[in-house]
Amino acid sequence: MTSNSISTDLRKLVLQRASGCCEYCLIHQDYSIYTHEVDHIIAVKHGGVTTEDNLAFSCLSCNRYKGSDFATIDQLSQEIVPLFNPRRQVWNEHFFLKGARIEGRTQIGQGTARLLQFNLPNRMLERQVLISQNLYP
Repeated sequence: MTSNSISTDLRKLVLQRASGCCEYCLIHQDYSIYTHEVDHIIAVKHGGVTTEDNLAFSCLSCNRYKGSDFATIDQLSQEIVPLFNPRRQVWNEHFFLKGARIEGRTQIGQGTARLLQFNLPNRMLERQVLISQNLYP
C-alpha cells in the first residue's frame, strides 16, 4: 500500500465517524450533488500520513478549496494561522451558524471559513434550502 492509499475499511471508519457529514461545513453527503471524499488533514506532500488521526470526511467544495493547505494568513494580523483540524478541535468552538452563514469564532475559524469559501452565495443558498427543510446542520 502506498503512503496515500486509503483502505476500504479506513474509508468506512472515516465516513461513520463523521456520520456522513462534511467535517468542515457540516453538509450531509445525502444532500450534496457530489460524493464526499476522504481528506488528508495534513497532506501527504507535507508529511501527513494515511491514518485515522489524519483523515477527515469532506464535501467536494471544502476539499477542493482546502487542497493541500493546512494554514492560512490572518487578514488582519498577517500571522500564519492553522486551519481547523476536525481530529483535534471541536467545530462549535471555532464556528457558529448565523442563518445560513458559517462564521468563525476564532482566528482558526475565520481563516478556515475564508479559505474554504464557506459563504459563497451558492453554498449559502444550498444551506438555506436545507435549513428550511430541517436538514441542516
